Formats: sequence, structure tokens, C-alpha cells
Amino acid sequence: MKKGYKCILAIVNNGFSEQAMDTAKACGAKGGTILQGRGTISKDAEKFFNISISPEKEIVMILAKADLVDAILKGLYASIGTATQAQGIAFALPVDEVVGLDQEKEVKETKE
Repeated sequence: MKKGYKCILAIVNNGFSEQAMDTAKACGAKGGTILQGRGTISKDAEKFFNISISPEKEIVMILAKADLVDAILKGLYASIGTATQAQGIAFALPVDEVVGLDQEKEVKETKE
């Protein structure tokens, strides 16, 4: 089992997941998974922040090596952050163990 990975989640307005994924790849990510979601916020918060929240969201989930996470998050902030039409947020969560990456190589090493 591999260690040293983090899970990056980027939540963006509908239609901006490809932009988020392209940015992450340019910063070193190898790929990701796009999920459909629905956001919620109170009407009071919308008035207070003077923003309108689109309920339809896309979540980009990226498993990345820990040493790439800062660069990916900085790239995402510039590309899909709250100051853009994507109105995105991104954060990273720790991942304790990973299986299934470089699986062919791992199987060879186990047999030797």
C-alpha cells in the first residue's frame, strides 16, 4: 500500500469542472473524477455577502502526491477561485493509504 497522497476536492459552479481539471493537470495531477452535486446556502448569507449561489455544482476529486498539492491548490485558486465565474473552492484531505496505483509495477515487485 502506498502513502504520501492527498485527496483534493474542488467544488465549482456547473460547467467549470473541465477548467478545474485542466488546471490541475497543468500543475502535475494525472487525472481526476467529476461528480455532480447540489449546493445550499441561506438567503441571509446571500444577502450578507451580496452574491447569488448557483445550486448546481460539480465536484472534481483528485488523488495527488502530497508534494504536488500546494501547486495544484494555488493553480485552482487562480483559475476557478471565488473571484471567478466558477465560484470555486478547493481543499485537500489526508489519505492514509492507497492501492491500485502503479499496480502492474507493484505486482512485479511482489513476485520477485
